[in-house]
Amino acid sequence: MKKIFLLLLSFMAFLQSCFNQKSEISKAKTNELMGKTIYDFKVESLDGKEINFADFKGKKILIVNTASECGFTPQYADLEKVYEQYKDKLVVIGFPANNFGGQEPGTNTEIGAFCQKNYGVTFPMAAKVSVKGDDTAPIFKFLTEKELNGVKNTSILWNFTKFLVDENGKLIDSFVSTTNPTDQAITKYLK
Repeated sequence: MKKIFLLLLSFMAFLQSCFNQKSEISKAKTNELMGKTIYDFKVESLDGKEINFADFKGKKILIVNTASECGFTPQYADLEKVYEQYKDKLVVIGFPANNFGGQEPGTNTEIGAFCQKNYGVTFPMAAKVSVKGDDTAPIFKFLTEKELNGVKNTSILWNFTKFLVDENGKLIDSFVSTTNPTDQAITKYLK
């Protein structure tokens, strides 16, 4: 009985150390992001090049998690429309993600071809990332955590959640999937 008790205690200690290690890793990642602005981020594009957010200083940035097989996929057309209409003061950046319903199963090449063929997308598209869970891309941790962005916490509930960043790299607001890119809730900041 004593051996079982000691074995159980050892196992509980092992589990606690695993939990503490994961917690420390999470804290380290959060600390690494603290004090950053959107301009500190560089991400891979669909074509394997780099998108450097510092290149967009002085413009607003509309960041959207996208998917090719979603009911909101037609918003690509409106994202392109907004991008073209406000090109002198706005950059739209799409981030394909397969976090919701497996609605972005394609490769970066397939996603790029789909966006071009079906919606004529010319705005920058990042390589496929995760926007939720343990493997959340650092830029989406920044956008969704008030502790990091200084403005608000946001839960990404589905594809086509939008984040608007001002000309100084500060988060203005986030918008749920049902908010169309041409909606006044977004365009009022672009006038």
